[in-house]
Amino acid sequence: MSGLVLKLGPQERVLINGVVMENGDRKTSLTIKTPGAAVLRLRDALHPDDVKTPVTRAYYTAQLAVAGEVEEAAAAAELNVQLDALADVFESTAQSEVVEIAVKKLRERNFYYVMRTLRPLIEIEREMFALLNQPASAAYPQHARA
Repeated sequence: MSGLVLKLGPQERVLINGVVMENGDRKTSLTIKTPGAAVLRLRDALHPDDVKTPVTRAYYTAQLAVAGEVEEAAAAAELNVQLDALADVFESTAQSEVVEIAVKKLRERNFYYVMRTLRPLIEIEREMFALLNQPASAAYPQHARA
């Protein structure tokens, strides 16, 4: 039986089924044998205080699903709405393909790859708000989270 292989650096933290684990002083590999285990590398996680923009809200919704903190159906429903809005924002740009990939991964219920796909858009969105010369939170009021 194969499984998910995690390669961890020294002192790297990972959340597995709600338990935070920290690696020791050396690189290591772990194989998660249990299907459906909730696994999140903490280096990939957004802090709730950093969730202020449309892209970070979508990323965070996927993160909650990966961590097993919300039901997948609820996260998928919220992400559908969030990704539709992002598709409108990034329409006719190079980033529209990125959003399309995230939608495809959502249909597959692969929330980790939704996160991975959206990650580069966080910096692009930050640059867009900088061009507008306004804080991101002022442009988009906080919406309910999943």
